[in-house]
Amino acid sequence: MAKTIRETLLGTLEHGQEIMENIRVMRSVSGDKLPTDSVTRPAEALHPRQLRLVVQSVSDTGRQAKVLRFVSEDGYLPPFEAGQYINLFTQIGGVRTSRPYSLSSSPRQRAYYEITVARTRDGFVSDYLLDQVRPGDRFTANGPAGVFRYQPVFHSKKSLLLAGGSGITPMLSMIREILDAGLDRDVILLYGCRSPEAALYHEELTGYAAAFSNFRYHLVVSDPAEGWEGERGLLDEALIRRLAPDFGERTSYICGPQVMNDFCKSALEAMGVPEKRIRREMFGARRDIQNEPGWPDGLTGDEEFTLTVEGRKIPARSGESILTALERAGVRVNVCCRSGECSLCRVKLVSGQVFLARGMLRRFADEQYGYIHSCKAYPIGDVEIML
Repeated sequence: MAKTIRETLLGTLEHGQEIMENIRVMRSVSGDKLPTDSVTRPAEALHPRQLRLVVQSVSDTGRQAKVLRFVSEDGYLPPFEAGQYINLFTQIGGVRTSRPYSLSSSPRQRAYYEITVARTRDGFVSDYLLDQVRPGDRFTANGPAGVFRYQPVFHSKKSLLLAGGSGITPMLSMIREILDAGLDRDVILLYGCRSPEAALYHEELTGYAAAFSNFRYHLVVSDPAEGWEGERGLLDEALIRRLAPDFGERTSYICGPQVMNDFCKSALEAMGVPEKRIRREMFGARRDIQNEPGWPDGLTGDEEFTLTVEGRKIPARSGESILTALERAGVRVNVCCRSGECSLCRVKLVSGQVFLARGMLRRFADEQYGYIHSCKAYPIGDVEIML
């Protein structure tokens, strides 16, 4: 049989055959199937900008976290890649805001999306989702987004997953897809938690490790109680070398709190892992922004300044992003990732000074003309912006 143009082009790539095999598996496994003829839906229909979701179920993990399962109000959920997230919008006490949540369900089925919400200190949105949301509640969300995913052309078929706390959720989606679909991938997961009781999906991951030879799982506890016989400490260089001795052959994926994220990246770099083999995901800026390198001396994060936007003056605390101040005042801002990558929340700095946290991926033109990402910009004096 003559090859199609796609098959011919993919055949020239280093991992072309693997891509074709993944397509074949997806067609045979996916409940919705991939189109095989020339009849396709318009791009906006396949990937709508806004999703209308209904909470189908809420499951308590017993570990200060709940699993929320969403179905589509109109019966269609767009495809996504394991590791991606949706940006969920909420209305709480008159404040419209949003938070990105990684999809923990497998992309091999699209009857529903699942997210895992863990309780966090002073969690404005997480407390609402955990304490008030019930089946039948309706939400809107941006479609699946994010680049924290396996890319077969560039990434090794061997993966090293370094997760901390609720950072396990995108990893879980990756693991479920690989194992459920029988993909030719090899995975080592090192999961750092304060205690075994805080480890989300520990039983499921332990079961996978027992059933699949291409998946190894190690729970690493930083504050173990007496009697803990498993791994302990931090995800440092010595532990990675011991549990993943072939780390140099693997693409590493890191997801967890800022401190853990930076710590693991530094460890991998010290081990000689090139930056192109390190993938990182982190939602939002660190809560203790005053401890960020470069934070101005003398500011505690509690100072209140004036933020002027379109002639309106609103209070803005130095320890909260400009985006948060705008949302608290009811000012609508386009937003998705909340971590400085997508650029949807960018605004123009007209006057004043701001502190820009790490992780802001600004375009050259934005730097030249004074545009900043409001999710990563903190007022360190009175500020005026233009939406």
